[in-house]
Amino acid sequence: MMRGTSMDRSPMPLMLLPAMGCDGQLWAAQILALSTVAQPEFGDLSQDDTLAGMAARVLADAPPRFAVAGVSLGGYVAVEMVRQAPDRVTRIALFGTRASMDIRPRTVVGQGLLATAPHADPRLTANVSGPAQAMADRVGQAVFERQQRALLARPDISDAIAAIHVPALVAVGDRDRICTPDDARALSARIAGAQFHMLRSCGHLSPMERPGEVTALLRDWLRQG
Repeated sequence: MMRGTSMDRSPMPLMLLPAMGCDGQLWAAQILALSTVAQPEFGDLSQDDTLAGMAARVLADAPPRFAVAGVSLGGYVAVEMVRQAPDRVTRIALFGTRASMDIRPRTVVGQGLLATAPHADPRLTANVSGPAQAMADRVGQAVFERQQRALLARPDISDAIAAIHVPALVAVGDRDRICTPDDARALSARIAGAQFHMLRSCGHLSPMERPGEVTALLRDWLRQG
């Protein structure tokens, strides 16, 4: 687990969880920028093939109480962490995460991360597609397939969503083709008091595509309550 530093004597622990096929580079900008107001830590989602197993592993290595933010797969794991340990999660931020359990026709094994995270804005291709593919290469196909199995077999998360009673942020890119804005709005509507935010000209990997905006959102979210 990768830990950030902080000038604050009592920074809020912040668990950052990746999307499928991603590593800590996804959150690199936030780990650096938020280190003065939080204690960022990167959760390992590479070793298990179920959401429950991933959540249990992160919880075992997490501080007693913490905030959690996740992208896509990481968002589902964050929700599962609330289900497993509701008294430990102080707030939750979900990027590119859906409430629906419908499986859309998208075969990803053998195609790599970019097959599941297309970037509709051509201006982002050079800045995001290269680093995204590099992450997928580092993570490797075996991990990618484990994570895919976890997503395809994910249980209904309705009860877990209903258990969220902490400050919540739901954000989505307006060009995200995996979790559409309507998907994210539906999730936000099911979480009492959730803040919804649309990231403009942004696809599925918002912490990399819109690092400044995502950092500002998280900074405000960390200050809530």
